[in-house]
Amino acid sequence: MVQTLGEYQGRNRSVKDELRENLIARLREGGELFPGVKGYGDTVVPQVVNAILSRHNFILLGLRGQAKTRLIRMLTSLLDEWTPYVAGAELRDHPLAPVSPFARRTVAERGPATPLAWLHRDQRYVEKLATPDVTIADMIGDIDPIKAARATQTLSDDLNIHYGLLPRANRGIFAINELPDLAGKIQVGLFNIMQEGDVQIKGFPVRLPLDVLLVFTANPEDYTARGKIITPLKDRIGSEIRTHYPATVELGMEITKQEAWTARNTAACVRVPDFIREIVEAIAFLARDDKRIDKRSGVSQRLPISVMENTVSNAERRALLNAEADAVPRVADIYAALPSITGKIELEYEGELKGGEAIGRDLIRMAVGRVYSSYYEGVNVAMIVKFFERGGALRIDAATNSTDMLAQLQTVDGLLEKTGALGLGSSESDALRAAAAEFVLEGLYAHRRISRNEELGFHGAEERRRPEPGEEPREQAKKRRQYN
Repeated sequence: MVQTLGEYQGRNRSVKDELRENLIARLREGGELFPGVKGYGDTVVPQVVNAILSRHNFILLGLRGQAKTRLIRMLTSLLDEWTPYVAGAELRDHPLAPVSPFARRTVAERGPATPLAWLHRDQRYVEKLATPDVTIADMIGDIDPIKAARATQTLSDDLNIHYGLLPRANRGIFAINELPDLAGKIQVGLFNIMQEGDVQIKGFPVRLPLDVLLVFTANPEDYTARGKIITPLKDRIGSEIRTHYPATVELGMEITKQEAWTARNTAACVRVPDFIREIVEAIAFLARDDKRIDKRSGVSQRLPISVMENTVSNAERRALLNAEADAVPRVADIYAALPSITGKIELEYEGELKGGEAIGRDLIRMAVGRVYSSYYEGVNVAMIVKFFERGGALRIDAATNSTDMLAQLQTVDGLLEKTGALGLGSSESDALRAAAAEFVLEGLYAHRRISRNEELGFHGAEERRRPEPGEEPREQAKKRRQYN
């Protein structure tokens, strides 16, 4: 890398031109533009590509947990790996187009001998979480009276500015998360920089023709819940791109498998069955459609990721306590992961009346029922149901080791045979077969073919209470109340 301006043979490009040219080259080469960001290939990514090709500042608009921040952080991969700047310049000025007073003076005085430093692409990204207490000094800058006093200069001199985050992002990408939380007067300062390249600091007009790509994120509900984006700033944002949650359970499972920490460095080998992965993902999908849960807040993709990690941890704890070689999560371990659900859902009034934990249990039961139906549609499980109808009962402790649990499950007529519908054979480990058999019982409970309580465990379905003589049957009474 050259060390002086005289040795430099490159050219000066704006950040937006640099991103555009590098993106064009990447598109011609083929391959994935944003590795690890799944489900956006046909929706969000093409719109981001169009915004960059159009040299637009843009905003990603979506509910929490939709990979907005992750996506904008990956934009640095479209920058040049190294870029030169005037050594010592706070604004990282390009030597061929200096902006700050320091860089302009250095280039004017030293000419070809101007020393250069080199900036890596990862250093050209600045991110700020918008909060109501952010000031114009934090974002744009402020007058430093101490600098002025030491240099015996007037306060209006450009050399006396203490630059904020945005000027320090010059020749890079500046991202603001949760834009509506930013105070209106700060947003005014932003659109002034975007459009005219100037701003007023403490009443002194300051010219800052910054070279920067501005990227924002926001939750669409925040426009009314906590703040709003002022109209002049919205008008200057070139593209508004909507993000979304995974469209299918299968895609959600891919994301959760990629993000969840399940590859543990432990004595027990962690193995997560597919039906457990499907249940965990189904919880999030059901929660997004549940009327008791606030849809405006959304159900983050972090929910199934956290639930999966907690589920695996409970299985790992059981395996370590019982000195088992395999840690295979069971449905009981998903129930143990309730704290990962209750903290990530915002409830409506009806949900608040029932309580977060009760709704979390409902979601798990419904998810088990949905996954069970996908495997056992048309499978004859009458023998298992009859075992419980004849008075059989089975109480399973979640901490029981796999061998003992399997011995208990074998007492249920025909139960272990039905695990074949999950693709399991008799050669599978005890831990996996036990988890599969428990899933079958939980599926029957979810469909109310059998019952379960704390005292008896799994047992026969509870018979409907017969009406007393002269009492109106329960179903008829319910219909009459609805009609009235």
